[in-house]
Amino acid sequence: MSEKEEILNKIKNAIINLDIDNIGKLCQEAVNLGIPAYEVVMNGMAKGMDVVGEKYERNEYFLAELIMAGEVMKEGMKVLEPYLKSGEIKKVGRVVIGTVRGDLHDIGKNIVVILLNAAGFEVVDLGVDVAPEKFVEAVKENKPDIVGMSALLTTTMIEMENVIKALKEAGLRDKVKIIIGGAPITEEYAKKIGADAAAKDAVEGVSICKSWVAGK
Repeated sequence: MSEKEEILNKIKNAIINLDIDNIGKLCQEAVNLGIPAYEVVMNGMAKGMDVVGEKYERNEYFLAELIMAGEVMKEGMKVLEPYLKSGEIKKVGRVVIGTVRGDLHDIGKNIVVILLNAAGFEVVDLGVDVAPEKFVEAVKENKPDIVGMSALLTTTMIEMENVIKALKEAGLRDKVKIIIGGAPITEEYAKKIGADAAAKDAVEGVSICKSWVAGK
């Protein structure tokens, strides 16, 4: 194994092993070796996040580990960002995401945002308690490929349908794919309100988003 492969492997493993103490040092070491920062992100950290996602799907990791892996990635990015030239990492697609009006839950959404970033998406995060008009405005402004909506309460699920109606009225519905998620959300509900997909968790959600932009 070459020196380059070795350090990228260590970075990948630091993400998998949730090693927040060493990730920054390893990223700096990689840059000092002359490895381009975007390569450290894509062939080191992002590959580690893929494994974390797989472990989560197999119930070897849980929510806490997913959040921690995201924090480790952020720590690595602090070191790499000054070395990243704009446009070096080609974004695979753009996602506008938010928790719907009346709902203040954001842990699930935040994990999706971290994983989408790791997968190479540009993410416009609207935060929580987002009104339909705000989603429409963001779609007009950012021209995303995908709109993601999250709700954790059965009482706020209805807002997802309101957002889809608002996008239709604005003539924007056909320009985006819509994915919804959150504890009460089902595939049946997604069909009923006219969304393209429902995700049972963050890992599945990102996987669906990746499949949508694969042929772009």
